[in-house]
Amino acid sequence: MDHLTTEKLFAQLGLKDKNDGATTGSSGGWIKTTGKELPCISPIDGKLIATVTQATKEEYEIVAQRAAEAFKKFKTMPAPKRGLIVREIGDALRKHKDALGQLVTLEMGKILAEGKGEVQEMIDIADFALGLSRQLYGLTMNSERPNHRMYEQWHPLGIVGVITAFNFPVAVWSWNALLAAVCGDAIIWKPSSKTPLTAIAVQNILAPVVDKYDIDGIFSMIIGKGRDVGDTMVNDPRVSLISMTGSTKMGRQISRTVAERLGRSLLELGGNNAVIIAEEADLDMALRAVVFGAVGTAGQRCTSTRRVIIQKSIKDKFVNSLKNIYRQLKIGNPLDENILVGPVVDESAINDMLAAMEKVKEQGGTILCGGKKLTIPGYENGYYIEPAIAEVKNTMPIVKEETFAPLLYIIEYDTIEDAIFYNNDVPQGLSSALFTNNLRYSELWLSQCGSDCGIANVNIGTSGAEIGGAFGGEKETGGGRESGSDAWRAYMRRQTNTINWSKDLPLAQGIDFKI
Repeated sequence: MDHLTTEKLFAQLGLKDKNDGATTGSSGGWIKTTGKELPCISPIDGKLIATVTQATKEEYEIVAQRAAEAFKKFKTMPAPKRGLIVREIGDALRKHKDALGQLVTLEMGKILAEGKGEVQEMIDIADFALGLSRQLYGLTMNSERPNHRMYEQWHPLGIVGVITAFNFPVAVWSWNALLAAVCGDAIIWKPSSKTPLTAIAVQNILAPVVDKYDIDGIFSMIIGKGRDVGDTMVNDPRVSLISMTGSTKMGRQISRTVAERLGRSLLELGGNNAVIIAEEADLDMALRAVVFGAVGTAGQRCTSTRRVIIQKSIKDKFVNSLKNIYRQLKIGNPLDENILVGPVVDESAINDMLAAMEKVKEQGGTILCGGKKLTIPGYENGYYIEPAIAEVKNTMPIVKEETFAPLLYIIEYDTIEDAIFYNNDVPQGLSSALFTNNLRYSELWLSQCGSDCGIANVNIGTSGAEIGGAFGGEKETGGGRESGSDAWRAYMRRQTNTINWSKDLPLAQGIDFKI
């Protein structure tokens, strides 16, 4: 497959060797930033791609002021017209899908099929948001008072601050920004400092649409240190909602800060996702789902499969097949279409995985295969490690932790009730799956006595959620919901209205108040 050279890629996406780190969205909206330079390193070969000059608190203030002014105008635009703007953003993304997908791979390290797939998800979200722009429905209720009409409606919320993680450097922005836009909000995006170039590219792609509709300030983006930009945005009372994807530790801190000023937060935090495999399950299906869930994106998805909880009678057969596949995985440059596993994002991810495997051994578990740090010829400075499988017991402390790397735990169970208990016996509650052909098992799994996760699947893996369903989890995953279903409500404020069209003033609850 032919790929654009870095020079041509930069030219197509409007990138430079040195880039400013703040914009209010239009082609003329780039702000000359004056903070420290941020090097952008490709995990593929450890080499510098470009640099970004980070923003300061003062430059954040410029962005926030413009967003606040833009919101005043944008909120009065009819929602279907806002939907047309988002449709054109989707069309712009279609034109740049291959280039942006390649940049995702270059900067983050996921294989090219996943990089392009992430951009396709943005396009799909734009289509979803277009339809949503005509479906921001309220309700009509019956008033208890005669000749009164009562209903509720939804209004734009304000400025939405979006903090995204490195593993989905562009798609998660679209989940929030494109839905918030049709809802009438202004968006300030703080991308991960590990993947700033993809954010800059997205802003360049949508700039002609922003120019066409004169909505500078609606799609803003700012790159900077947490204490300079992130903390300032989280504490800013003008920002009505903070939507944050990241670690549970960071989510707790943000949640406390936003709650203190009585703002809203939407949190998508850690995952410790399990696949349960019952004794009569289709093992070929389960095998494919587990492999993709565990090694896809080098184990760096929020929904990556971390645990396989398997009936003990079929454990050995399944694990032997799994190990055989792991030994044949092609690991290397993710721009090569024959590669299935690319690098992790940086050296710290490798160190975290190595440390977790040491804990497994200290706590009585066994590393079954993989886990070696790799040196790929031609990419000696890249961040490569073998996906690993470990056999553990559910009681081990390490099982309760999320290691954001391709480390998979095997846990055996006796009864389906045991398996469900093991699934739920972790602090996180994002995604979960059961492979079974037993109707009773599947119904139990989806009942109030089953999975306690925000996502519970049957005969499909933990990874790869569709945009039509609300995405998010419970417990330490934060309780937020993004993307489909009625997730749009997070970006709007609800208002109840009562209209008295009589000549009297009857009071609720039959109260008689005479003056």
